[in-house]
Amino acid sequence: MEINLDGIVVIVGNYGSGKTEVSINLAVKRKHGGLDVCIADLDLVNPYFRTREARGPLSELGIDVIVPPEKYLQADLPVLSPAIAGIIRQPSQLTLLDVGGDGVGAGVLATLSDSLRNKRVHMLQVVNPFRPFTDTVEGCLEIRDEIEKASKMAMSGIIGNANLIDETTVDDVYGGHDFVNVLSKQSGLPVEFVTVAVELLPEIDSKRFSCPLLSIKRQLVPPWKRVGTLNSEAVDITSL
Repeated sequence: MEINLDGIVVIVGNYGSGKTEVSINLAVKRKHGGLDVCIADLDLVNPYFRTREARGPLSELGIDVIVPPEKYLQADLPVLSPAIAGIIRQPSQLTLLDVGGDGVGAGVLATLSDSLRNKRVHMLQVVNPFRPFTDTVEGCLEIRDEIEKASKMAMSGIIGNANLIDETTVDDVYGGHDFVNVLSKQSGLPVEFVTVAVELLPEIDSKRFSCPLLSIKRQLVPPWKRVGTLNSEAVDITSL
C-alpha cells in the first residue's frame, strides 16, 4: 500500500506527538515518488525541534522549505512568513503545513482562513499513544476537538506515530496500529498511514497492517546523536 496524499496537507497534533518528524519524512517520501513538494514551518509556539532545523537536507533534495525571515529564524517569536499565503494560493503537488501543538499552535490556521477557503485541504492528526493526553481514545478525541475549534477547520484523517524514541519495539508499533484503528472506528476518520523507525524495518511484518507505512529517519535529535540521511530512500517496506 502506498501513501498517495497530495494537495494541501496540514499536520497537527498534541505537543510531542512527532508532527515535525512525520512532516519531514512524508515530504521526502513523496519527493522520491516524483512529486513537487513544498513544506512550510508554521510552528509558532515551540522554539525546539521545528522543520526549519532540517531545511538544509530538505532543500538539497529539491523540496521548497518555507520558514520565517532569516533574522527571525531562531527567535522565539510568533513570526509567520508572508510566503505562506502564496504557497496556499498556488500550492505544489504536495504542500505540507507543519503546525504547532494543540489548539494553541493550531490557532495560526484561523489566521489563514481566507487563503484556505475553497481549497481542498487534508488536516491530519498525528497520534502517539505513548504520550500524555493521547494514551486514551477519549484524550485523542478531546485534542481533535480543541484543534478543530482553534483552527476553524475539520479533521480529515489520522496518522499513527507510536514510538518511545530509542526504546521503541516492534510490538509498540503493532500496538500503536491497533490503537489508531480503534480511534478510527470511534472518530469516523480514516487512518492515512502509520510510522515505523527505519531501524525497525527488518523486523516488521507489513502484512499485519491495514494501512500504508511511512519509514522515519529521525532528523530532530539531540546534538550528540546523528540524524538519518534523507538523500536516499529507505528499504521498500512492502517487500519485507
